Amino acid sequence: MASVTMAAVAAHFGRDVERTLAKLPGIVEDARDRGVDLLVLPDATIGGYLLDLHHPVEEGDGIPHSVEIDGPEVAAIVALAGDMTVCFGIAERAVDGGEERRYNTAVCVNGEGILGVHRKVHLPLGESEVYAAGDDFRAFDTPVGRIGMLIDFDKTFPEAARSVALDGAQVIACLSAWPASVTDRSDRIRNDRQAHLFDLYDCARAAENQVYLVSSNQTGVLGGLRFLGQAKVVDPAGEIVAKTWAKGGLAVAEADVSSDIARARRSLNHLAQRAEHAYRLSAPA
Repeated sequence: MASVTMAAVAAHFGRDVERTLAKLPGIVEDARDRGVDLLVLPDATIGGYLLDLHHPVEEGDGIPHSVEIDGPEVAAIVALAGDMTVCFGIAERAVDGGEERRYNTAVCVNGEGILGVHRKVHLPLGESEVYAAGDDFRAFDTPVGRIGMLIDFDKTFPEAARSVALDGAQVIACLSAWPASVTDRSDRIRNDRQAHLFDLYDCARAAENQVYLVSSNQTGVLGGLRFLGQAKVVDPAGEIVAKTWAKGGLAVAEADVSSDIARARRSLNHLAQRAEHAYRLSAPA
């Protein structure tokens, strides 16, 4: 596919799964009407996110509703997707070694079924009280090219995006439920420390790997968290080419992904010109 139309979603998805499933057809059809090939919905699309980042299990309704990868909720989005490639977040219920676990998970589908799955590896603050951590970063093939997925805090770590880029990802889908700062609140989102970091990480991860990055995020308020929005598409030079700002909506951009990446890497190829022998991979004991 020479040209790909990518869209990042900024929207509010709460704990009510049935309400979410009733809301999604309108978003998907709006994207389809705009010719979108790759649609990236936020983290926690199905089941909602935590109400508090520090002590989530102490909240009366602190645990998001979890669903199974092969359950009816994911199947409903497969049916919606048709020929579109759709990434979305779920609170995943799984059984590993006879033990039930919950993961913060990103799923990529089209009308044929599941194309890829990523379980969030980096769990900040109290997330580890609710979720188990994933253990790898892998890219996968889709009708719109090879994709890697990250879930919000994952993008803080350069190694995460670099891992999927080394695995051949040309587009990184980063699904977030990223709130404004809870320790240093600002009256204006654009002055918020977390809003600045959210954009900074998106641009840096795209530029350092010379790939497209499609970054979605939740909006609105859930519990004590106020989400930033700021969904965007970033090009291989680290430039934002489409953005929603703090409001809900779609950030849509069309690109010849392979050609743009080849152009970005023509003289300075960051992946090929690494000096692995010089890098420290762990701190001194």
